[in-house]
Amino acid sequence: MVKPVDAWLLPDGVADVLPAEAARLEALRRRLLDRFASWGYALVFPPLMEYLDSLLTGSGRDLADLTFKITDQLSGRLMGVRADMTPQVARLDAHCLPVDGPARYCYAGTLLQTRPTGLSASRCPVQIGAELYGHAGVESDIEVIRLMLDGLTLAGAGAIHLDLGHVGIFRALAEAAGLSDAAEARLQDILARKSLPEWAAELPQCAADTAALAPLPGLCGDAAVLARAAATWPAAPAAVRQALADLGAVVEALRASHPQVTLYIDLSELRGYHYHTGLVFAAYVPGQRGEVAKGGRYDHVGEAFGRARPATGFSADLKQWLAFDATPAPARGILAPAGDDPALREAVTQARAAGERVVQQLPGVALDAAAAGCDRELILDAGRWQARPLAH
Repeated sequence: MVKPVDAWLLPDGVADVLPAEAARLEALRRRLLDRFASWGYALVFPPLMEYLDSLLTGSGRDLADLTFKITDQLSGRLMGVRADMTPQVARLDAHCLPVDGPARYCYAGTLLQTRPTGLSASRCPVQIGAELYGHAGVESDIEVIRLMLDGLTLAGAGAIHLDLGHVGIFRALAEAAGLSDAAEARLQDILARKSLPEWAAELPQCAADTAALAPLPGLCGDAAVLARAAATWPAAPAAVRQALADLGAVVEALRASHPQVTLYIDLSELRGYHYHTGLVFAAYVPGQRGEVAKGGRYDHVGEAFGRARPATGFSADLKQWLAFDATPAPARGILAPAGDDPALREAVTQARAAGERVVQQLPGVALDAAAAGCDRELILDAGRWQARPLAH
């Protein structure tokens, strides 16, 4: 006899969110979206699934391996369950919300991914993020980074480290060197893995002048890296000079607004190289594996949808942010006795209307107030139902 698989088991990388954590998750989601709204970011709710050619168009091609594919029983067409919400927001901006000028969006929703994207990462994260479309200047990058840092601080994160990079530097140097597409791809892969021995071995194999590329992996550290880079490439292409200037502007802006954040610059950082077009960034917090938020510039992300626009944004897994403040919420609520007496029912209704959480007993079942998460009880005193602190 074949023993059946336990029906309660969940797949690897998938977990339930139980009541106490769910309450904290929802409270944090509300606080963050309210904060994003205060910055002018409008909330959108893209659908959980779309036709695959829409989800994986343009920048979404990098998500192909992470996307679950299903067949639409109505049309017979192939659909995908979203593995990232950014391509969906690009579609909304390009096709559904053709705003002239800057447009700001935020979102929060569950993703589904075929595999974890990092150590101990969830395969069904709750992604929260914000996007700014329609402005190509570094000022919009600064705004998005500040919003991300504001959100992290609101969630309780401390000792934030922010890594800054710019994919345009490697791209411009590779173009100036005349690298073939294959050579550029090999070097990009080596930089992504930070393999310095491979970098030194591969450069001489390229049929191009790679002298300007050689020092790239060593250009990392604090803000002084930008001056070192300018001295290293005195005749750099204009795109490299502009990238360094943009990074310098970001550093100065964050020093003014978030002096407590530690900045680290890595000019060889190629996070999302096939997706991002300019500045890239990631936030780290002690005690957390991997980045706790990431983002960057991805101009022309909506081109495949018929409306190319500059764009920048960030995203994070909301579940991960719960770890910043693990203090359990104090018990708050009123335990009401069983019964349907009109006066009792009116007292319960009024308390709930005032924003109170009221748990009413059921006949024949004694409910413990602490187990119900209540710190008060509704008692009849002098003919009136009143909430009183629990007697200890």
